[in-house]
Amino acid sequence: MQWSDYTNGERIKILRGKDVTQAALAEMTGLSVVTIQKAEQDKQLSLNTLMKIANALGVDTSVMVGQQAPRRAMAQSDRTMMRTLSQTVHDTAAGLLPDSIAMDEAAAVRHGIDRCWNLYWKGHYTEAGALVVPILPQAAAYLREQPVGGQSCAWGLMADAYRLAAYVANLMGARDLAYSAIGHAQTAADRSGDELQPALVASGRAWVYLRDARLGDALSLAEKAAVDIEPRFSRATMEQLTVYGSHINFAAVVASRRGDKDLVKSYLSQSNATGARMGGEHRARGTLFGPMTADTQAVGIAVALGQTGKALDLIRGIPEDRLSALTEAARNRYAMDKAMAQADARLWDASLDTLEKALVEAPVWARHQALPGVIVQKVGRASTARVRRVSALIGVRPGVDSGFAPATSRTAL
Repeated sequence: MQWSDYTNGERIKILRGKDVTQAALAEMTGLSVVTIQKAEQDKQLSLNTLMKIANALGVDTSVMVGQQAPRRAMAQSDRTMMRTLSQTVHDTAAGLLPDSIAMDEAAAVRHGIDRCWNLYWKGHYTEAGALVVPILPQAAAYLREQPVGGQSCAWGLMADAYRLAAYVANLMGARDLAYSAIGHAQTAADRSGDELQPALVASGRAWVYLRDARLGDALSLAEKAAVDIEPRFSRATMEQLTVYGSHINFAAVVASRRGDKDLVKSYLSQSNATGARMGGEHRARGTLFGPMTADTQAVGIAVALGQTGKALDLIRGIPEDRLSALTEAARNRYAMDKAMAQADARLWDASLDTLEKALVEAPVWARHQALPGVIVQKVGRASTARVRRVSALIGVRPGVDSGFAPATSRTAL
């Protein structure tokens, strides 16, 4: 069933979801519960009421009237965060800062940005996006107070904050906002005087391109970003190795999506060499890399290339007790790649075991991912009874891969 096939009242009820009661929505809008009930029953819905409800639920009125479908997998809290984040990005870029904004020192802004990255790599994307909202104007206020010629640090903070906004928007499927935020990040990075900043932003833009199916552009930009910061191993700092390793590994990911096996092989060789040089996992500048990251991401690359046997061989060589070195998001992504490889090999029960464990341990993270739904559809062909239980965890129906499902329960495909 398509989004436009629902009535206005049904759309309100779907968007409200299980997290927001009619009474709560009434309080959010300033309307009475009776008015909300009538609106959901299609008995009475004025334009003023519709606009108040749309604003409270964090969607455009075009979504409310069925002209545009909502983004799947987004709960009401996600939509509210994204709307506020969008306003903040555009207002900050236009120089429109809140009257109440107080300038924090650079260390305080940096601490806030680091907290955002920690939330992001834990898979808490809504919380990370919500924290970017106050950080962006704080960074802008700090920039405004710096003397001409002494703004390099402030521009670096602005680049980081905008890049975070772009990452959250891109993951949430808000492509226009992702393009806008990464563009502002690029402007700030170019003024930061930091040799790593432009490459970090360029890699972020390549990721936006990748999710927008612009594979050629993504590969060109990812390659350039990696080459621009390639260090000399003999004197490279751990920060340089971390940033370079994550960049060259991402270039391998993009090349795998294009099916370029030779280029993938070249990049993975450099990725493995960098990881070996580092000796362990490290985080720096919103990136993370190390030998375990290189090994686990190689599994996803093999899956993308259709090399199921190779992916399973790589999985067998990765000790489970070493996965704790990864961030939560990285561990979860590896679990999805592992489950997909097992599904491709028709190891249905093993795939469901891997998938179910990840879904139970990280339900919030999984809600924003595409692979769980894809894996369920693939394994569903086996018609196993367990598929129904795993499907319930992500809100998809076994064997069904089309049509609209409520945004609060459907994986972002």
